[in-house]
Amino acid sequence: MTTFGEYLGDDHKRCDELFALAEQAADSQDSGLVEANQQFVNAMEHHFGMEEGVLFPAFEETTGSAMGPTAVMRHEHEQMRQLFAQMTEAASAGNQDDYLGAAETLLILMQQHNAKEEQMLYPMSERILQPRQQELLQQMQSI
Repeated sequence: MTTFGEYLGDDHKRCDELFALAEQAADSQDSGLVEANQQFVNAMEHHFGMEEGVLFPAFEETTGSAMGPTAVMRHEHEQMRQLFAQMTEAASAGNQDDYLGAAETLLILMQQHNAKEEQMLYPMSERILQPRQQELLQQMQSI
C-alpha cells in the first residue's frame, strides 16, 4: 500500500531532478534552457495540482480547518509560482544570471517546503485520511 509520503515524496524527487536539469542548462548556457525550465514548471504545477486539488481539500474537510498547514503550503506554492514566472521570463530572454538567481531562491524555498510536507503534512494526512488514502491517491494519479 502506497502512502501520501511515498507517492508525493517520489514526485518531489522527480521535480528536483527536472530542476537540476534546468539549472545545468542555465549554468552551461545551453540553448535547451527554455524547454528544460518548462518541463520543470509543468512538473511542479502537476504536483501542486495533486495537492491543491485532492490532498488539501480532503485534509481541510476532515479537520474542519483551512487555516492550518495547508494554508501555509498554499502560500508557499504561490511564492514558488512567482519565482517560476521570473525564471521563465529570464529563460525566454536568455538571461542565465537572472535565471540562476531566481533558481537559487527557489531552491531554498523548495527544500524548506518539501521538508515540512514530508516530515509533517504527509504523515498527518496519512493518519487523518487513512480510510480514504487509496481513494485519494487514485484521484491524484488521474490528474
